[in-house]
Amino acid sequence: MGARVRQTVTHLADGRELIYFDDTEPFVSGAATRDLHDRRDLPPVAATSEMRRDPLTGEWVTFAAHRMERTFLPSAVDCPLCPSRADACTEIPADDYDVVVFENRFPSLGAPPSDEDLVDDDGLWPRRPATGRCEVVAFTPDHDARFADLSVSRARTVIDALAARAAELSQLPDVEQVFCFENRGVEIGVTLQHPHGQIYAYPFVPPRSQALLDRAREHRRRTGRSLQGDILDAERRAGTRLVLSGDAWSAYVPAAARWPVEVHLVPHRDIPGLAALDEHERDELARIQRDLLGRVDRFFPGVDRAPYIAAWHQAPVGAPHGDVRLFCQIFSLRRAPDKLKYLAGSESAMGAWISDTTPERIAERLREVAP
Repeated sequence: MGARVRQTVTHLADGRELIYFDDTEPFVSGAATRDLHDRRDLPPVAATSEMRRDPLTGEWVTFAAHRMERTFLPSAVDCPLCPSRADACTEIPADDYDVVVFENRFPSLGAPPSDEDLVDDDGLWPRRPATGRCEVVAFTPDHDARFADLSVSRARTVIDALAARAAELSQLPDVEQVFCFENRGVEIGVTLQHPHGQIYAYPFVPPRSQALLDRAREHRRRTGRSLQGDILDAERRAGTRLVLSGDAWSAYVPAAARWPVEVHLVPHRDIPGLAALDEHERDELARIQRDLLGRVDRFFPGVDRAPYIAAWHQAPVGAPHGDVRLFCQIFSLRRAPDKLKYLAGSESAMGAWISDTTPERIAERLREVAP
């Protein structure tokens, strides 16, 4: 990781991998080591997920019935992402930490590999194990913090951790897409309130990634140029939906925004994923991402913490350079201080989006609530 962050790898009591990403002394220099011993008595994780392909759409659907028993909204004293205490062991053995990544105890993906077969022995329904990997990224030991509350240095460590894990997971057999994201808020469906993100290493290219890939390739065939590069240039020229712009990153509300609050954070350079970010890009991203997430929290008067998803879209593993450019899609389903955007018939059944606002109005509000 270089001089500013040190990785220390250990394993939890059930064999899952855990990695400390330290940016403070005496740990970053190696003069001291975090507690590596998990004192719990845990049964082995048994991921039994399987995937079945929908013959109507060609999309893979994952079934992870073992997740029904996962931890659900525990109290702060029982939070599994807080540091361990003398009287309580959590998922993190140490009594403090900077940033930690570990394998999910209740993974959606990660079943042992085996041969593909058929549901009911019928060729309509191919079935195979949901291999891959799911990881949890604990941003801070502070249970009540927000990503926007992190110091710039700590936000940069989170970025370094995501980049390192994206690079590592991309090398696993059968992994075709690495997806880093943060869910925040019970309205989104989070089961743990502690500030954290997740990483999914999919054994297939998800539908959204495939759509981005197909559109980018079609645009390049027609024009010889990058679709996302052209969009960024057009948004910066128009300026009407631009929220902020730095040396290496710009943030804008897309002209066809679906969500009541939505902003795309895009690097100026054409790069495929987080692992390709250089030092300057990571430094500026740490500042800008904190800024944007703080604006989302201030978007609605009287709302202290807006529910949101921050989703890092990266190029699929092995995709030719330039097909898909890295970007972060930040969006909230809150459409008013006391109302949520529900995906009813048109959106859920037909995928035909109907918005209750305009992209220009969203951008104007995000500029108004600048720090």
